Amino acid sequence: MRRVLIIFGFSLFMSTPTLAAQCGNSGAGFETWKTAFAREAQSAGVGQRGLQALASTRYSNSTISADRNQKSFKYSLDKFLKIRGADTIVAQGRKRLARNPDFYGALEQRYGVPAGVLIAIHGMETAFGGFMGDSSVVSAITTLAYDCRRSAFFVPHAIGALKLVDHGSITTDTRGAKHGELGHTQFLPGNALQYGVDGNGDGRVDFYNETDAMASTANFLRQKGWRPGVGYQEGQPNFNVIKDWNAATVYQKAIALMAARIQG
Repeated sequence: MRRVLIIFGFSLFMSTPTLAAQCGNSGAGFETWKTAFAREAQSAGVGQRGLQALASTRYSNSTISADRNQKSFKYSLDKFLKIRGADTIVAQGRKRLARNPDFYGALEQRYGVPAGVLIAIHGMETAFGGFMGDSSVVSAITTLAYDCRRSAFFVPHAIGALKLVDHGSITTDTRGAKHGELGHTQFLPGNALQYGVDGNGDGRVDFYNETDAMASTANFLRQKGWRPGVGYQEGQPNFNVIKDWNAATVYQKAIALMAARIQG
């Protein structure tokens, strides 16, 4: 691996003003909320490009619908693995590892995260980059920041998205998942801001570049406490780190099981 550059640091998590923008449960108040949120964003360090991006966002009904109708995480593990195509992910993942062992070996040497874990996440999130989403990242994440259901969780990620615009990592045209996740492994914007690294050494962090995305994913896990050489199956120390990637228990178990099969 060439030089790795951790971007932007922890500026995302600056304190925000006491008077927060008022959330809502429909699109009716979104434009008013954006005006108030712009003041919060500016106080948190968002610059002119980020504020312009916020002004251009639109309330995303498709994002709200997706957020209200998440069903797969309620399935049994066996059903979840079948629906998500675990056997296909494992088969393709083994081929990817066999084709490029040096790449994954370099990541493990630097971050301590085994290839199987990174490949399983990549396969689960976007079918190895086959589909990275068709929703506007900035509109999706600001819609969720506005929505009262989980506003507190998504506000820092909305700030993160606007800062990513400031830094040129994304634009208002960048497409991702319904919840604003972006790139090969579907980083939430706040995590992208904090844990993104320049894996290919070209001087910028591009989550739609596979090398940068995989290095960033490995960095995220390591910074969350991944211990090199320690197990990651349920009940083992590194399983708790997988929990930081996704809060759904069935997802965590699926990643661990597929990773072990990919690794062989």
